[in-house]
Amino acid sequence: MTPVLDISRSILGRAWRWRGLAADGLGMDDLVTQLLLARGCPRDALDAHRAPSIRGFMPDPSIFRDMDAAAARLADAVERGEKIAIFGDYDVDGATSAALLTRLLRDLGREPRVYIPDRLEEGYGPNPQAFRRLADEGATLIVTVDCGALAFDVLDAAPVDVIVADHHKCETRLPRAVAVVNPNRIDEGEGAAHGHLAAVGVCFLLAAALVRTLRARGFFAARAEPKLLDLLDLVALGTVADVAQLRGLNRAFVAQGLKVMAQRRNVGLAALIEASRLTRAPTCSDLGFALGPRINAGGRVGRADLGVRLLTIQDPDEAKAIAAELDRFNEERRAIEAAVQEHAETLLVAGRAITVVAGEGWHPGVIGIVAGRLKEKTERPAVVIALGDDGIGKGSGRSITGVDLGQAVMAAREAGLLVAGGGHAMAAGLTIAADRVEGFAAFLEERLSPPVERALEDRALLVDSVLAPGGVNPELVTAMEAGGPYGVGWPSPLVVAGPVRVVKAEVVGSGHVRTIVSGDDGRSLKAMAFRAADTPLGAALLGAGSQRRLWLAGRAKLDDWGARPAAELHVEDAAWA
Repeated sequence: MTPVLDISRSILGRAWRWRGLAADGLGMDDLVTQLLLARGCPRDALDAHRAPSIRGFMPDPSIFRDMDAAAARLADAVERGEKIAIFGDYDVDGATSAALLTRLLRDLGREPRVYIPDRLEEGYGPNPQAFRRLADEGATLIVTVDCGALAFDVLDAAPVDVIVADHHKCETRLPRAVAVVNPNRIDEGEGAAHGHLAAVGVCFLLAAALVRTLRARGFFAARAEPKLLDLLDLVALGTVADVAQLRGLNRAFVAQGLKVMAQRRNVGLAALIEASRLTRAPTCSDLGFALGPRINAGGRVGRADLGVRLLTIQDPDEAKAIAAELDRFNEERRAIEAAVQEHAETLLVAGRAITVVAGEGWHPGVIGIVAGRLKEKTERPAVVIALGDDGIGKGSGRSITGVDLGQAVMAAREAGLLVAGGGHAMAAGLTIAADRVEGFAAFLEERLSPPVERALEDRALLVDSVLAPGGVNPELVTAMEAGGPYGVGWPSPLVVAGPVRVVKAEVVGSGHVRTIVSGDDGRSLKAMAFRAADTPLGAALLGAGSQRRLWLAGRAKLDDWGARPAAELHVEDAAWA
């Protein structure tokens, strides 16, 4: 890849390279075309990617193994009036998956029983006590969503029929069930191309298969069909919050789901948007940083069912009350997270390919977030383990592009190092005995060092455009958004602005550096470097003064707090000019 501005080592030690051809000087339409091409879009598919639609990207659900069997058994249950239970995970993907099937079944005249396990008391995935309870309540069919792919003992002894709708890594053998619908099955055929789907995406495909099956049976002769597209707001939220790659069908899910969400048809989501103090239509970033954490907050503090209740509720007043409660829980979560993160950072060891830290008294509900923070800080995969009084730890890990953490955790479980564990490429969860933590860390270090080293060697900052500060404006942000939605696997555009002089720089909030810079064109620009105060980047911005010039690399964002929209740069790196 061609270097940008001959920068081979930035302030953060990175080379700057063009993601594609140079974009500066092109018109807005050409810019969008380049953004798409640089992200791997084939030239003959540009039109489809400019406006990703469900029709253009959604496959026939029947290509997935067991999908037809799952749809047929669900259709039987709907027609017979059986009691259906939905067993979900306690994260956003699990909550949105359970909510999607609940709303669909409700439209079909069947009110399901939803069960979300307590994160602290029950842990992840199906458990025999919960399944027995559901059967005792009269359920004859349990659908597990965002879990179940590795629940061999529980499903093998399940007292009723079970359908698994999951997306986590699978072993060669599968648990006993009527159907295991999972694009990441080892024996998956054509459906394996959709292995990047979140569980909520799998559930949407299952919903489509169910409606099609019922249609073929004449179920809708005297009643209206459910409007599946109205459920895309849930699909978008779960997909983004689960950090699923925004490629192919996922881009269509999110693009169209954001449109549905903007109409605020879902009473609970509308209340959550209001509680998050969003006054405009939510963006992809809002799903991951504003709405998702609040849905998660209930499960993190012992109220795992609140998220699903909110997403399926029909009473506006009750929705506002639950959304406010989740907002309060989210504030509590932030305080707990900060304390765990501070302790975890004291345990970091330099020179490791992967970070594994463990501590007693850490709240298991925030370890995933802390793992993500440590991953960002170290630029390496991180696993955070909360050790309990019983000598058992609950762990959560986050990875970097090119390093499959889920597969490594499964290998550690098969090697006898874990009580339980699984996940996908970018995230994993596990249960471990305290006396196995050191061995587990050594196992990951040996297994993941080569791919981590390769990923770090290839960590050049990929740039889409170089601009004068005056070029970072609302029109540019709007034009670039046309190449979205952006997320994992479809990165938001990164621009370089400069050369600039720092007019003002200060530390604000939790270690953020806020600056005003001025360019040779006489135009000024607001810039923010998040959590950078104690980094070389923060030191450069705070100490540059007005004499030394810098190039700033970051994401151009709209600043809509003032009377007139303006643009600002969220800085990720810098280099001396």
